[in-house]
Amino acid sequence: MIRPTLFFVALCCACLPASAQQPAVQKFLQEGKLADGAATMQKALDANANDAEAGFSLGVIQFFQAVEGLGQDQYRYGLLGGRRRQLPMMRLPVPENDSPEQISYAKARKIIENFLERLTTAEATLAKVKPSGVKLPLKVGQVRLDLNGDGIGTDEESLLEVMNAIMSGGGSGLDESVNQLVIAFDDGDVLWLRGYCHVMSAMCEVVLAYDWKDQFERTAHLFYPNVETPYQYLVDEGIGPLGGFNTQNFLDVIAIIHTINYECTEPKRMQSALTHLETVVKLSRESWKLINAETDNDREWLPNPKQTAAFSPNMRVTPEMQTQWFVFLDEADAILQGKKLLPFWRGIEGGFAPFQNSFPTNPKIGINLRKVFTDPQRLDLILWIQGTGLHPFLETGSKTDPQTWDRIFNGFRGQFFLFMTWFN
Repeated sequence: MIRPTLFFVALCCACLPASAQQPAVQKFLQEGKLADGAATMQKALDANANDAEAGFSLGVIQFFQAVEGLGQDQYRYGLLGGRRRQLPMMRLPVPENDSPEQISYAKARKIIENFLERLTTAEATLAKVKPSGVKLPLKVGQVRLDLNGDGIGTDEESLLEVMNAIMSGGGSGLDESVNQLVIAFDDGDVLWLRGYCHVMSAMCEVVLAYDWKDQFERTAHLFYPNVETPYQYLVDEGIGPLGGFNTQNFLDVIAIIHTINYECTEPKRMQSALTHLETVVKLSRESWKLINAETDNDREWLPNPKQTAAFSPNMRVTPEMQTQWFVFLDEADAILQGKKLLPFWRGIEGGFAPFQNSFPTNPKIGINLRKVFTDPQRLDLILWIQGTGLHPFLETGSKTDPQTWDRIFNGFRGQFFLFMTWFN
């Protein structure tokens, strides 16, 4: 079994390239000087537009600039100040911001818009890198990001330290073998990283498509200490004794669920999100085609069944996993294209009993997921769960088969979602 910290460190660093020797990009990543690295790689590309290493390196730096910029924006507004160390996946080793700026709904949307813009830039750069046998090794645990925007990427802001804090709750406990881990990224990994850019871009587009101002103004005080809201008395409570929370914050959690009732104000963004998701499926097929053609076994990030993963020799991709992954891609593509419908759980004669083994399926109608993107309606979480909120997307037709999904899950020995995060 792969160690969680090691896997997630490698996952976050999977975007990092280098050359057979000490690559130019490694110095900038280790020092946390991403802007300088981007300028240097761009200069190399200006001199030789076909320099695959420089193009890959620039795309990687731009990807990390997107992540770094998101972190700096959240630090600027004091995200989860005084609370994040009590929450899993939020224990980032970044100093608390003692003077956070006030955040408004417009500024919150701008954070996501900026992140999307940077991801788009990185993906466009990577798209110009054509398969050429590029080989880019890098010590993945030594990358630093300037998360608090002070111009310095410190040891505490290394990806290894960040992931150690997230997974273990803080403290050093760093594994020197992880710190020295080298992964040699290649052509297939260029497409892999492009896929991840599209995954995150799709998420951004969906969030920006809807108007969530009411929810923000009623509940953003849970996440930011200085919120522009008509309900100032919520902000005035500050943090409490329960790991930074107050007893009444339980009511705010209920309010979050209650206010997931968004009007779609920018429907074109939903179409863009659909395009991103369709591209992810396409890029995954193309990346595995390149990976399966490899005959070496050189510190692989994504190995074919005859190779081993650099970060864990015991982490094998079996032929059955690959077979079922391609089945998953085919099924996902059919669902996104509207050729197969998702199961619908209402209108079943006699209803269904809770905790039954199989997901209930209406034999006549299903959910056309494509219409959720091409003809978006109000997103009312409670009514979607109840079923009537999905009425505009219901139709008759061929439905995805639960048995197909059982075979997919069984092919990954119950770890499908872990592998899906890795495979993209």
